[in-house]
Amino acid sequence: MSAVLCNSWHHRGMTSESVPRAVRRRAREEIVREVVEAARRQLAVEGAPGLSLRAVARELGMVSSAVYRYVAGRDELLTLLIVEAYDALGAAAEDAERKVARPATGERWLAICHAVRDWARARPHEYALLYGSPVPGYQAPQATIGPATRVTALLSDVLRDAVAADPAWQLQSGRDGEPPPWAAAMRPARPFVPEQVPDELLVRGLMAWTYLFGAVSFELFGHRQGVLTSDPDLLRAFFAEESRRIGRLAGLPL
Repeated sequence: MSAVLCNSWHHRGMTSESVPRAVRRRAREEIVREVVEAARRQLAVEGAPGLSLRAVARELGMVSSAVYRYVAGRDELLTLLIVEAYDALGAAAEDAERKVARPATGERWLAICHAVRDWARARPHEYALLYGSPVPGYQAPQATIGPATRVTALLSDVLRDAVAADPAWQLQSGRDGEPPPWAAAMRPARPFVPEQVPDELLVRGLMAWTYLFGAVSFELFGHRQGVLTSDPDLLRAFFAEESRRIGRLAGLPL
């Protein structure tokens, strides 16, 4: 028997064994997707603390024990929802920022701001899961860290390009010496920020990042009721103006 024929039979045998596994994997992925979709709908009604695998199973017409074959428990389900939400938010911000010409750091900042706000308003319960009150008893695992940093990675890129476009920032980035206490406080952030970004720009960037999610959270969770109008067009105009101003305070050309 020729080696070619043997290899052919071997290949067919491997293929016939892999097909059932692929079918089972796709079926499992589809069921997990249905479980996550049902959990997302429940999230909108009950909130994260009220998330229940039993309720998800009832909606899908499954017994609870069957759901546990696909999701180990409430915490794993929360993690799936959180990762998916962070990825969706990150993708929305990346898509908006990508459409802005380079370097245009100020315009890119505004694009990121509006993308975050628009996503939050369209998916308020998922935003609340990410930036609202912590869920009692839940500890986010390592799997959430990467997706959670997608928006901050964009802002880091904006800071890096701001340095490249402005000689004044370039001069500051080369300064030596012991940093002041406020700069030393930022040491944990340093490994995630390009080294050419000086401390003065980094602290402004952290202020802008805090502003962005603080402003969106205040609006979404009703902390500005009675302070700002409820007119959606005027609210968007106000957000655009305060984003422009904080961008300027952060050292971006706006």
